[in-house]
Amino acid sequence: MKNKINFLSIVIPVYNDEEVLQELYKRLNPVVTNLTNNYEFILIDDGSKDRSWDEIRKLRSIDNNVVAVKLARNFGQQNSIAAGLSQAKGNIIVLMDSDLQDRPEDIPLLIDALFEHNVPMAIAQWQHREDSLIKKTVSKLNYKISDKISDVHTQPNLGVFRAMKKSIVDELNNFQEKTSTTLSLLYYIGSNYVCVPLIRDARFAGKSGYNIRKMLSLSFSRIFSFSMFPIRLATYTGVSVSIISFVFGIIFIIRRILGLVAPGWTSIVVLILFLFGINFAFLGILGEYIGRIFLETKQRPKFIIETIEK
Repeated sequence: MKNKINFLSIVIPVYNDEEVLQELYKRLNPVVTNLTNNYEFILIDDGSKDRSWDEIRKLRSIDNNVVAVKLARNFGQQNSIAAGLSQAKGNIIVLMDSDLQDRPEDIPLLIDALFEHNVPMAIAQWQHREDSLIKKTVSKLNYKISDKISDVHTQPNLGVFRAMKKSIVDELNNFQEKTSTTLSLLYYIGSNYVCVPLIRDARFAGKSGYNIRKMLSLSFSRIFSFSMFPIRLATYTGVSVSIISFVFGIIFIIRRILGLVAPGWTSIVVLILFLFGINFAFLGILGEYIGRIFLETKQRPKFIIETIEK
């Protein structure tokens, strides 16, 4: 495989993982050096509140192949991934989490699949993952909803962990969108990929910063960036309610002409509340789209790199 890898980049976003980084390097280094003599470890500190940056700099001091990237603040995992990919120089690029749930020892399997199937991307497909029942349930629900109503369709149980050819990363870096997620854009590009069945370990140490709120936010970003379904739902519902209201209006007029006045304070109040509820819900949906247009027109960067040591 060494003759196929001119240069290997390992991109790892880091957030509050000071307890993991030494063990990560200890396991990662022999795997990579067995694959190629030309490589880099790009560690991106995404505004960590612990001593992660100090640990990254320690690794840099003992290994010149470590590229230490510090973002100006916490921009989120997806944007820190984008920052790392923007710095990657390898013809093969591996993306993985820093918490050792992604096994460094599985990197050769991803790269083998990349060359064997001659595709731009090989992605870990989790056969088993050491996460809480709630987290796994929310993850499955998010996948089913976003896959059903967005324009981005993927296989189930795919992770961040993947190997990519430089061509697809270069294509990704051409996208200037600010509100869509990095992984969603990789799928949106439409390049073929192969799934590699793997097992996801429990965290080596510390507590995951990727909570349910962030999972939902990621799902909403994919839906509102790659789907017109919510706003079309608002249109369809509005038309349906208008038709129903028109029919009831005719019925009420006929009853009024016939002198059949229904006692209706309760029904009127319920109807008003129902219609106001729908209006406010769909105003919120419109607000999501308008807000994203606003952010895109600002052309603010997805990330700001404060320091790079390489």
